[in-house]
Amino acid sequence: MKTLRLSDDANGIKIAAEIIKSGGVVAIPTETVYGLAANAYDEKAVNKIFIAKGRPQDNPLIVHTCNLGMTREIVEDFSEDAEKLAQNFWPGPLTIILKRSEKIPSSVSAGLDTVAVRMPSNEVARKLIEVSGLPLAAPSANTSGSPSPTSADHVLKDLDGKIDAIIISDDCTVGVESTVVTLAVSPYRILRPGFVTFEEIAEILPETVVDKAVLQELKNDEKAASPGMKYKHYSPKAEVYLVEGEKEAFRDFVNQKENSVAICFEEDLDNLKIKAISYGGANDTKKQARTIFGVLRKVDEMGIKTVYVHAPKKEGIGLAVYNRLIRAAAFKVISL
Repeated sequence: MKTLRLSDDANGIKIAAEIIKSGGVVAIPTETVYGLAANAYDEKAVNKIFIAKGRPQDNPLIVHTCNLGMTREIVEDFSEDAEKLAQNFWPGPLTIILKRSEKIPSSVSAGLDTVAVRMPSNEVARKLIEVSGLPLAAPSANTSGSPSPTSADHVLKDLDGKIDAIIISDDCTVGVESTVVTLAVSPYRILRPGFVTFEEIAEILPETVVDKAVLQELKNDEKAASPGMKYKHYSPKAEVYLVEGEKEAFRDFVNQKENSVAICFEEDLDNLKIKAISYGGANDTKKQARTIFGVLRKVDEMGIKTVYVHAPKKEGIGLAVYNRLIRAAAFKVISL
């Protein structure tokens, strides 16, 4: 298969829409990460996503819509609390889980009776949904388990020749996948943290809690209710360790690790003797989110075998970055 390169203008979007309507898959930009999109109503098309990514079939997908009318078609009931979240955060990087309607194939939701839905703010993604007239199932456009793609180049390194087309556009501005909150349980739960923080959601829906799976590994018999919950995720080929500790303790620890790389804060760089790459300032969680996947991919390009990452704070957007890193490290955490 040859992967068609499309521009992000009206003509490129029109061609991409035709491919999707005919049952194909197209890598598309969103504000979070690049997504691999297919017609959410077409089970055969959705299955092509799983095949291209090598994605486990019990890992649910997120459906992207461009307006509330389309959203209401794929859920049983768009509740009053869902309306509150939509008014505050849509379009944007927030995914809401609700009971799914019969229009959505069970494979999209990995056999669950719920569906994860969001309305992206990226104009190219929204225009594509609008022109195709279809809700799009779209997980991250990468090989399953590897660092998520925040640029078209990342997508092509993983999926060139495996998908029908890609829309070449600007790099993603958020850099980590959307926040996922389920309104299908009580109390409401954050299943995956993101750019929309727990604190912001709790201001609107105070009963919301953070699910234990955000920082812990699911057991083998537990079913993933959201993408990014169950499997080792976001990981380069290198062995990753997440290191918790103050600046001095981190410095003393990693300086003993020859033939390794430190992924660290900008404030750490002057004190390190080993190779080091910054992913942002210690308090600049927006930059950490925007750059972390690109940095993890760079490590593999360098041919490094072992990586030690200075852990971010577990609050605000920092919780989203920590969540991605603990999975990239397969829950290997060193506390200094």
